[in-house]
Amino acid sequence: MQTELFAKMDELYASMSKGQKRIADYIKDNPEQASYMTAAKLGHAVSVSESTVVRFAGSLGYGGYPELQKALREVIRSRLDNMQTVGLTYGQRSQSEIIDAVLKSDIERIADTLSLLNPEAFDATCELIANARNIYIIGIRQDAPLASFLAFYLNMMFGNARLIQTTSVSEIFEQMISIGSDDVLVGIGFPRYSMRTLKAMEFANNRNACVISITDSAHSPMNLYSSCNLFARSDSVSIVDSLVAPLSLINALVVSLCIKKQDDVSRNLKIIEDAWSDFQVYGQDEIDFLDDDRIRGNDG
Repeated sequence: MQTELFAKMDELYASMSKGQKRIADYIKDNPEQASYMTAAKLGHAVSVSESTVVRFAGSLGYGGYPELQKALREVIRSRLDNMQTVGLTYGQRSQSEIIDAVLKSDIERIADTLSLLNPEAFDATCELIANARNIYIIGIRQDAPLASFLAFYLNMMFGNARLIQTTSVSEIFEQMISIGSDDVLVGIGFPRYSMRTLKAMEFANNRNACVISITDSAHSPMNLYSSCNLFARSDSVSIVDSLVAPLSLINALVVSLCIKKQDDVSRNLKIIEDAWSDFQVYGQDEIDFLDDDRIRGNDG
């Protein structure tokens, strides 16, 4: 779950100075290391002065840097406590009972997502993606598999999806240098939200691109820069936040786009299948071509 410290950084991030943003980025990406750094060492790591780090702590409501450091250590300690709680909760259960509990929790998350889904927002998202010149997709850390899944299928269907893959903020901007008003950026983010994803969304928004967020709630900082928001539940019974509901939502988005752009999808998939055959990428028995009937949902 999102901690008070990280939630406060997310809330104030847009109004922070460049130096303060570098501090926030470093703390969120390296919480364990930062919790044992002095203000001087943290400042050196992100190329700001020690006084900037101290002022950063004050801007978050702490009496000084030691209080911020204490709060960060409590975050790490709470994670260890969560691991111990999981051990106490499930340590005496059989493997089949653990599977039952986790899968039932995932089913509940999907049901919650369905009940919270805004059909108008979903339709608007499909429309924006279907009409985009280019589709940029970003998801960092635990969100990366979701971004990769969406990019893989959109690129296979339309040929204009670009997955942003990097650990450097500067490289993110380099990959988005041509984004403009005819393009769409899909930002995927669940707690803990990635500052790099937020920066990419802010950059796309500043370039007048359509920005879509796939996140966990209306309170997510991902919504600061997006004009269209889709929500999915990601919490679970374990220490690992479940991505089953977000993946199910993305799957529904892919299917809806496939139906919406049947002709384009059929043409692109035919090109791909021909290339697979010509260059012997797969054996014939491995090619599972998505033909027109399957696109239309027919059994015959």
